[in-house]
Amino acid sequence: MEKLNDDTIHNDILVNEVKKKICPNATIHALAFFYKIMGDNTRLNLLMILEFGEFCVSDLAYLLNMSISAVSHQLKILRNAKLVKIRREGKNIFYSLDDGHIDSILKVSLEHILEK
Repeated sequence: MEKLNDDTIHNDILVNEVKKKICPNATIHALAFFYKIMGDNTRLNLLMILEFGEFCVSDLAYLLNMSISAVSHQLKILRNAKLVKIRREGKNIFYSLDDGHIDSILKVSLEHILEK
């Protein structure tokens, strides 16, 4: 790859300003992983269902017409990625979105897709 020098920069003020604000590679990697997790149809469907509230695995499996074990597997991935959280009530475990950011991301993304 050709190394560029300062002579090739057209807008040095903007370039230097942006250079200070660029996210570190580790942050970019984490963001790419976040989108990779959300990019799966089943996981995205689960997240969109969880926008309506808290659900147990069996209810989610019913809504998605999937096996409980398949839904549990996807929920584990979402939980490890900190996209969903759990609440225990006796023997039951209820899943919900981890925080309002996830809901906001889903709503803005869907709004963008449905724009005409």
